[in-house]
Amino acid sequence: MKLNQIADNPGAKHSKKRVGRGLGSGLGKTAGRGGKGQSARKGGTKAGFEGGQMPIYRRLPKRGFNKPNIVEYNEVSLARIADAVETKKVDGKAAITQASLLASGVITKLTAGGVRLIGNAAVKAKLDFEVFYASKGAIAAVEKAGGSVKVLRPAPVEKKTY
Repeated sequence: MKLNQIADNPGAKHSKKRVGRGLGSGLGKTAGRGGKGQSARKGGTKAGFEGGQMPIYRRLPKRGFNKPNIVEYNEVSLARIADAVETKKVDGKAAITQASLLASGVITKLTAGGVRLIGNAAVKAKLDFEVFYASKGAIAAVEKAGGSVKVLRPAPVEKKTY
């Protein structure tokens, strides 16, 4: 086989129809687009336009709510911290804070909401935590091992009823 013998399969190449080339061509004048109107113009129709009918994105109801003042937390399980203490990533003798967890790589970024301690895994070492929030199970597991949990979250403000 030589380069000059290579050819496409029959019907593989289809030449583009040239429209708008005079009345005698069969596709002259309006070039197969009919007369006037939105579909005759270049650019076609607008996305989502349904010919004046109420479009589907306006017919369907909106759902949900995006809270504007959402607070991000670093939720960390007690089991993950216990593993980090066992592998000497976290110093178990000092207080475990958001900064110490970031330095050890247990969490990846500091957040305004602080650390939320969750889970109820068995802890072997005596650990002291300074966290924004802790679940009841996590507090019980830490205190059972002889540690302590200091919750830094401010007390909730009671709402006034009129």
